[in-house]
Order: sequence, then structure tokens, then C-alpha cells
Amino acid sequence: MSTSSASTFAELGAPTTLVSALTAQGITAPFPIQRDTLPDALAGRDVLGRGKTGSGKTLAFSIPMVARLAASASGKRRRAGRPRGLVLAPTRELATQITATLEPLAAAENLVVTTIFGGVSQNRQVTALSAGVDIVVACPGRLEDLMRQHYVTLDAIEVTVLDEADHMADLGFLPGVTRIMNATPDRGQRLLFSATLDNGVDKLVKKFLTDPVLHSVDDATSPVAAMTHHVYDVAGTTEKKALVEKLASGTGRRILFMRTKHQARKLARQLTDAGIPSVDLHGNLSQNARDRNLAAFSSGEARVLVATDVAARGVHVDGVELVVHVDPPAEHKAYLHRSGRTARAGSAGDVVTLVLPDQRKDLAVLMRKAAIKVSPVPTTAASPHVASLVGAEAPRVAPPAKDAPAQHKQNSGGRGRPARGRNGRPADRPQSQSRRGQGQASGGRGQSQGATGRGEGGQQRHSADGRPGRSGGGRPGRSGAGRPGAARTGGGARSGQRRRSQGQSFS
Repeated sequence: MSTSSASTFAELGAPTTLVSALTAQGITAPFPIQRDTLPDALAGRDVLGRGKTGSGKTLAFSIPMVARLAASASGKRRRAGRPRGLVLAPTRELATQITATLEPLAAAENLVVTTIFGGVSQNRQVTALSAGVDIVVACPGRLEDLMRQHYVTLDAIEVTVLDEADHMADLGFLPGVTRIMNATPDRGQRLLFSATLDNGVDKLVKKFLTDPVLHSVDDATSPVAAMTHHVYDVAGTTEKKALVEKLASGTGRRILFMRTKHQARKLARQLTDAGIPSVDLHGNLSQNARDRNLAAFSSGEARVLVATDVAARGVHVDGVELVVHVDPPAEHKAYLHRSGRTARAGSAGDVVTLVLPDQRKDLAVLMRKAAIKVSPVPTTAASPHVASLVGAEAPRVAPPAKDAPAQHKQNSGGRGRPARGRNGRPADRPQSQSRRGQGQASGGRGQSQGATGRGEGGQQRHSADGRPGRSGGGRPGRSGAGRPGAARTGGGARSGQRRRSQGQSFS
């Protein structure tokens, strides 16, 4: 039987243990890129695979990597900081998704996988490397950091995978990727997957792949039969806002793409307030926040993900029925990668682009470069074709209760918290704030320390450590309006009405 007509992973040569692991996940039929590349990759050949996101590339390299490492593991012990398999990915999200696909296969062969990327503390990653791992899935920047700190060395690497190499080129990672590849043994197997071979990817192929077998299932501009494109011509921003809410109101998962982080965050909040549970995804979020929001979207707790182009690749969530380009992207490759979040793995999906009058010309150029032929349709939220696309609307959900406004803001040093005394209870009296550096007592964060003493009005100001506060530079205290206070002396002690600034002491 020819591999092109093979209908199972076993027929393609995958080990029995891995076939069982795939079957346990409900994965039984290989995708085209897997049928084409697996026989060569399992045979140890260097492979260059061309295919867009969603085509099944992750399993196409995960199966042969795990199979090879398992076969060569006999008698070998894991060594600290010396993995045998390496996958390079351009983004944290993609690295996380790859790891989720690899781990069940690796577990079936008693192999250990860890993920390395920036934006989080390196301590967990260092601990994992020190304990010994078989496969590292990494973003180039953090991996190079750990290499420079001698926490990891790549001289034992047997299989190296470059996933979404064209995206790494777009992000400017190729110099780092080149340095990392130079640190791996020449004799190792290399598998490179990319939608295109431009922007220097071809140089990586020539430098690091030995007699590679090329398998091109589809490239970035190949049409997806199950994906339907729509362009909605919108008269103005008011009409656009109403249309966005209508498109977000359906029962299925949908991703809305914005140009900026601020606008993504703002739209997610607006939709949630309107009863449509939404989360945002962009570069300003911490890794924990990214993971939390993606988990909410994957589970269905939030039906809408509002994202910047950070989600255009590496976000693999099944069942995304609609992608909306709320803001058209800057170039055609971004359009294709954003759109690729839907109609994945043979499922159907729709892609909507909203265009304002001043964006029509640029969008026409973009769509031509993307090889997408679709005519703009004048549209409002009440248009019948919108209702048909959205289908049944999900019940609106009351937004989570917001925190009550902070009280006593005048006492909080600008932080909205009531002033507190040394014993942690609110101070008895509000304290007026002075000009910075004039008649102020040290207060750490500008909170009053209301210990009672022998000062003017029967109250002396204290610093955060309980010592009497001193006015700035030894000058007489000043009132909240900046005028000299009525300072009195006695026994060498400085009294007078001590005033604080909003932050720190200059005493």
C-alpha cells in the first residue's frame, strides 16, 4: 500500500505504543501532511514540510521525534541540562500547544517533556532541566538565556524541530535560531515546518538540513474549502460597534482580532459588560493571565476571545466557528494566519472583515495579495445576512460585580486606601497632603502612621518605623496649602503641624 493512501498511523510506520496513545485521544486517521511526511521522518530523513497552521504539522513531527528518542533511549539515563530532543517555536502560546500534543505520546514511551519561554520566572524551568528531561519545547530567547547561564547544553540533541519557521523570521528570531542550531550536533535529524520559505527561511534549510525531503501539502495562500470569507462594508464607527456586538452574540466560540492591546482589552470589557462573556489575549498580559484566559475560552466559560496578532498563530482551540477582523490587519500574511484560527482539521468556519470607508482601498490590496476573492457588502447589525451568519444568540450573562469605589481617597496617598495607624487600624483623623519635600514625614507609601504624641494639636506624626517624622530638610512644617505652619520649639524637639507628601520622606 502506498503511503499516500494509508488510512492509519500504523500503516505509516508509527510504533504500536504511539498508535495506542493516539487512539486513546480519538486520533485515528492521519491528515495529508502526516501521510506525506511520516514515512520519511520515521526513517530518520531530514524533512522540509510546507503547510499552513491547522494542517496537522505538530503530530507530523511529534510522532517521529518520540519514536526515535524512545528507540535510542535503551541504556541511557537522563542527564541534567542535556535534553535529546528540541522543538523551537516562535511564541509562548504555540510552545504550550506543542507540549500539550507531545506529552501524551512522550508519556507512552516514558519520556519527559518541559517547556521553556520568557515572561515567567526561570526557576521552574531550571529545576526541570536539573532533574533531567528528554524533550525541550522552547522559544529562542529564553533558551539562549539558559544556555548562556550554563543550565542547558545542546550537544546531546538527536532531533531538532523548527516549527513555524517563517513566523520566527517575521519576529526577527533567525539570528538566535541560527546560534541555537549551531549548538546542536551535525549528525542529528532536523525537521523544519513552515508555511513559506521567504525572509531567510531558505537559508536555514540550506545551512542545517542534509539532503532534505520536501513535502508541500499547502502553503499560506492555499484556499481552505471549508472557510468562507465575508467583507462587511460599514458606514461609520457607531454602526461598527453595534455590528461587532451582534457578531459576538452567537452561541459558538469566536475570535475577534484588533490592532492594539488597548483596544483588545477595552472591547473584551465592553462585551462582558453587555452580557457576552469575553476574555482578551495580547502581549501586555502575564503568562498566568494568558493561560487563564485561554483556559476560559477553551472551556466555553468565555465564548469570545478578543486578541491582537499574538493569537494569530499558536492558539489551537477546536470549534472556533467565526473569526472577525474587527480591525483589518496590516498585511496579507497576518490576515491568513488570523483566519486560520477557524476551519481547522476539516471543520467549517467563517471569516468576517469589517471595513470602514477610509480602509477600503488598503483592504482591496491586502485581499488581492492573500488571493481571496470576495465582494464587500454594505452591512449593519440589522442586516439579514448577519442574522443568518450569527444564528441563535446565546442568553446574555450578567457581568461580574465590580468592586465598590474606594473610600477616603484623600487619606490614601493616591492609592484609594484609608490611612492606617501603627496598629493597622484606620488612623483617627485625616491628614492633609503637602507639596512633595515640604514638611513631610516618611510614610513608605504615603499612608499616615497615626500614633499619638506631644505635637501641635496633641498629635505628632510618625514615620513607618514608629520614629517621629521630621519636616523636609529641617525646615518648619508647612500646611496642606504649602504655607508655613505655626512651629513651636521646646526641649530640642521639633513639633508643629507635620505634613506628608504622597510617597517618601526627604528627612
